[in-house]
Amino acid sequence: MPFKSLGLSERILEGVRAMGYLEPTPIQLRAIPLILAGRDVIGSAQTGTGKTAAFALPILCRLGRHEPRSRVLVLEPTRELAAQVETAFRDFARFTDLTVAVFYGGVGYGLQTDALHRGVDVIVATPGRLLDHIGRGNCRLDAVRYLILDEADRMLDMGFLPDVRRIIERCPRDRHTSLFSATIPPQIESLIHWAMRKPETIEIGARRSPAETVKHVIYPVAEAQKTDLLLELLRSVNYDSVIVFCRTKHRADRVAHLLKRSRHAVTVLHSNRTQREREQALRGFRDGRFEVLVATDIAARGLDIADVSHVINFDVPQHPEDYIHRIGRTGRAEATGDAFTIMVAEDATHVHAIERFISQKIPRVKLEKFHYQYTALFEEDKPGAKPGYPGKVRGVRLSGGYYFGHMRRRRR
Repeated sequence: MPFKSLGLSERILEGVRAMGYLEPTPIQLRAIPLILAGRDVIGSAQTGTGKTAAFALPILCRLGRHEPRSRVLVLEPTRELAAQVETAFRDFARFTDLTVAVFYGGVGYGLQTDALHRGVDVIVATPGRLLDHIGRGNCRLDAVRYLILDEADRMLDMGFLPDVRRIIERCPRDRHTSLFSATIPPQIESLIHWAMRKPETIEIGARRSPAETVKHVIYPVAEAQKTDLLLELLRSVNYDSVIVFCRTKHRADRVAHLLKRSRHAVTVLHSNRTQREREQALRGFRDGRFEVLVATDIAARGLDIADVSHVINFDVPQHPEDYIHRIGRTGRAEATGDAFTIMVAEDATHVHAIERFISQKIPRVKLEKFHYQYTALFEEDKPGAKPGYPGKVRGVRLSGGYYFGHMRRRRR
């Protein structure tokens, strides 16, 4: 079914064609007619399913022509996501006179304040910076007709839900509201009942298992050898680009420093970096100046990073959904990819939770020629082993042979 059949205006269709989109994705097929009809929508969709266009295209159609009052508000959990969504709105609206602006922290207020005083049709913002503008008297939300809460579960994880509620209270009650979230925990359900009117629910691509194009394994190791194993994996594996996920900002900085000392082309992405540093990191990783991106979960969802050949979980994620999001950064658009998780004894509970969530055992493997110290992780599945330890370490056959350290790193 072509986009033209969905009832979009000709000017918006021009923007769609200029972007090179040919046919709508499943979430676009289902969400666009509902939003055009004025229905509130809950979209449960994973990254990469086209959900930004699913809400942007019908809303831009309903706006018509430019007005000086802000009629659309899109809330995003991170600066990077806000910038991406603003770019998408601009691209879709390029053949109209509609205006779009993005507001996030880490940069000055001047240009953002100027944009608000001129008047923009679409505001894309992170909650904290938007509340700052409201507190300074730069922004009013009393004309908002369309409210979109994107990556709502991520906003919950980051502690933004109280700010989101304060923002919603400043919007008119008579409005259209759409909410998009990979998962719907109880706090999000409470927000839905409070903020939305008889919403239609769309579930697309809900995933409790990794993509079939991703080969994922676990490397058990003693805590003292964790960084040594990471360095050996990077020396042994034939990679093009790697994202290394760490649990904390401090850990990400420390791992990045270690890899730089070992002569890897590395950049870092986490919330303590300035906006300019974050943009430079993403741009450098995308264009190949950096082969390794060390990041917290800020890079696990939503960001448009193509052609990642490998993901390494230096720290096991504490929530099973985050495991799916992290390893989903590779193997995108039907490409193949590999995901490695380094596991120490204290990670056993989290690994078991992940395996229950995805309903499969993740193979344990051992890197050949790496001089392992003994760890109880190697004893699982042996007679008399205590329940709760992860599996017996054994080789696993993946594409190209066993994942033992006989491969050479590809040089650019």
